[in-house]
Amino acid sequence: MEILHSTIIGAGNPLLILHGYFGMSDNWKALGNKFAENFEVHLIDQRNHGRSFHSNEFDYELLVEDLYNYIAHYNLKNIYLLGHSMGGKVAMLFSVTYPELVSKLIVADISPKYYQPHHEHILAALNAVNFSIHNTRKKVEDVLKLYIKEPGIIQFMLKNVFWRTKESLDFRFNLHALTLQNSEVGEALPSFTHFDNPTLFLKGEKSDYITKEDDSLIEAHFSDATIVTITNAGHWLHAENPIQFYTEVLKFLN
Repeated sequence: MEILHSTIIGAGNPLLILHGYFGMSDNWKALGNKFAENFEVHLIDQRNHGRSFHSNEFDYELLVEDLYNYIAHYNLKNIYLLGHSMGGKVAMLFSVTYPELVSKLIVADISPKYYQPHHEHILAALNAVNFSIHNTRKKVEDVLKLYIKEPGIIQFMLKNVFWRTKESLDFRFNLHALTLQNSEVGEALPSFTHFDNPTLFLKGEKSDYITKEDDSLIEAHFSDATIVTITNAGHWLHAENPIQFYTEVLKFLN
């Protein structure tokens, strides 16, 4: 059994942070260091992402199982669990499956509902990269620019490019598996599942991932949920307004 790669910093109650699709624990380094002033922070790479193991199998049930194995490995109790986007879906499913392990849940800019697959242009861009030809970061960036028009998303993808050897670049994520299983990422939280401990949903003011129509669905699954809007922020709310994000999470956990 392989255990997820993580960076553990700080001391206190365990706060586990799960990144989103195509992300990695490094995306949370700055906020993680802030949270580590009050908590034992676990910045986790999920399977097929960051420095964690690669597998052709990829769905939310497996990601939940990976997290359960991680928590058992480190013998963690009464955890605080924070997940963004895909990581938020994992955090929700984990909490309804193992409510006894989670004392508080924070979900960043994702709802329990089903989402249509919508990463096709990103996957097309990533699959157009041929590292035997595109052997500098600049060449990789030029390929991505042909498909992706948002500079922030291009930079986000480039964070995953690393030197596998002295001569060859590669992506940290398992592009093959993520391409094959792309439809899994939009899956809804199963019906009639619920979590009754305190839950905080944070939504980006400029994001359409959580809408007013989602309120009743959130309440159906999470009986003690609060929904807070992070101002001047889109889907990457923790990066776009880290001060308010940090303040809201700290207020909720304390």
